[in-house]
Amino acid sequence: MQTDIQTDKAALFDILKKHAFFKEKIILSSGKESDYYIDARRVTLMSEGVYLIGKIMLDMVKDDKWDAIGGPTLGADPMIGAINAISHLDGQELKTFIIRKKPKAHGKQKQIEGPLLPDGAGVVIIDDVATTGKAFLLSLDVLRGCGFKVAKALCIVDRQEGAKEALAEKKCELVSIFTAEDFLKD
Repeated sequence: MQTDIQTDKAALFDILKKHAFFKEKIILSSGKESDYYIDARRVTLMSEGVYLIGKIMLDMVKDDKWDAIGGPTLGADPMIGAINAISHLDGQELKTFIIRKKPKAHGKQKQIEGPLLPDGAGVVIIDDVATTGKAFLLSLDVLRGCGFKVAKALCIVDRQEGAKEALAEKKCELVSIFTAEDFLKD
């Protein structure tokens, strides 16, 4: 018998496959050419898609010890909003954050937006698709540079092109809802 999360994952996979998976030549942000593309923002900006992602990601970290969850702008932004809303509906109040590519040039010149966290707080970082892990690695540097402990990294899809290994070298586990292999089976 399937659990609710297994049912949610199956529904999310169908949505991603229908709306975000393209078999065509494309240049990735890493500069590499690929025969396929997963445009996860097409799903993270859909109400059903982002709801399923938020629910699944919260389930993925339910047994872990962490103080806040967040990630790099722009990929993590809609997922963070969904996670916040879902947790509120479940009677929890989570702390979330967004990491800017560069510190703001005005105001308090922050690079991490969100509630203040104590030094040494444990955080989970999220993003949509991981290829080489560049966005996660930059996030790790920013967060660790501010005194936070990164407990885990989550993504919707791991393209299996080095992100998991690059994060492991930095003592951070990458866990994905799906892998590229899941989409390339057909």
